[in-house]
Amino acid sequence: MKLLILLSVLAASAIASQKRYDGYQLFQVTPKDAASYDALARLSDSEIYDFWTDLRTIGHSTDIMVPPAYVSLFVDLMYAYSMEYRVKMVDVQTVLDMARDEQVAVPRVGSPRYSVTWDNYYDFNAITAFINEIAAAHPDKVTVSSIGKTFENRDMPLVKISTGGTGKKAIVVDGGIHAREWISPAFVTWLINELVENYAAHPQYVDNVDWYIMPVINPDGYQFTHDTNGDRLWRKNRKPNAGIGGIPCIGTDMNRNFGFHWNEGGSSANGCSDTFHGGAAFSEIESQNVRDAILAVAGQAEMYLTFHSYGQYWLTPWGYTSTLPSDYTQLYTLAVSAVNKLTAVYGTQYTIGSSTNVLYVASGGSDDWAKGGAGIPFSYTVEMRDEGTFGFQLPARQILPNNEEVWEGVKVMAESLF
Repeated sequence: MKLLILLSVLAASAIASQKRYDGYQLFQVTPKDAASYDALARLSDSEIYDFWTDLRTIGHSTDIMVPPAYVSLFVDLMYAYSMEYRVKMVDVQTVLDMARDEQVAVPRVGSPRYSVTWDNYYDFNAITAFINEIAAAHPDKVTVSSIGKTFENRDMPLVKISTGGTGKKAIVVDGGIHAREWISPAFVTWLINELVENYAAHPQYVDNVDWYIMPVINPDGYQFTHDTNGDRLWRKNRKPNAGIGGIPCIGTDMNRNFGFHWNEGGSSANGCSDTFHGGAAFSEIESQNVRDAILAVAGQAEMYLTFHSYGQYWLTPWGYTSTLPSDYTQLYTLAVSAVNKLTAVYGTQYTIGSSTNVLYVASGGSDDWAKGGAGIPFSYTVEMRDEGTFGFQLPARQILPNNEEVWEGVKVMAESLF
């Protein structure tokens, strides 16, 4: 309980001192032709404009955060290319403040045993404490290990949930590859709790399947979004790179760093870009650690689920090409069944399809590598709530509804293996 109170105080003080986004605006923009698309593509490689959703195709919208000094110029560009646009957030800092105030206002009472609840967001230290606590409480089902160290020397935890036995198929789950997507670790930790604490309500999901779960695979970046003097909207890891034009920058987009068709589109060679793919495939220690952990269980694993936000998509490979996998019908059919169950809970609508055809080209992703590199047949990226009203600042009051509906989809996924 003392830890929960301390974390609440630290959360309030940390966010108050973080990088501010006063006057930043979030625009939803739709390119109408090749010229306007190319104009946005040029902006996407700049560190000035933050593309909250990657640029898709002509006729499809994208969300772009614009600094106050560039708003007038940006609007002029919209008019010059006759692009449709609307302002989704008049002041991004106001939205961040609202999310912070809601988080601080909720009493962090928790249970006597665990350092997290799911009516609030927690930093990496609290998540680490939680998984160690649940492992201690359920040593018959949960083991915790480290898959390696991060650039900043943090352990990267792996949670195995199993009732033992041989010959069982496995599901690999990860979250938090993009630091600012807080709902991702919030769901993955909830999933751990649901499988273990509520085992008696649905033992089949653990008795018939082994789970290998990595709650946060970008610990340094995720912690930075919580830290004093950090940045709530940070995306990448925290290793410095050469930058561009002799100006160093920090961070690689780990979801462009995996070694299956690496650097074949939808990523950037600019070290200052949010989609910087790194100097080589698997250049980052964190993606190397994830690779090695997955390969260690790839012979058993039949499914890989990686959780992101936002947009409400259930995506299949491939991300590097619009060509569909040979088993796309199976992948798609299972995803439809999962999303139908998900939608039945609160009516939340998800779009289903391959990453490139539904969204955009994005090579070097973990889902493509899991299927094409590690040989895991069923690989999915799940982009959770919402569709952009709050973006990465999904209110804490939506954590449980999000988790409850996504769990229904995950159950369908697991049931397909037994």
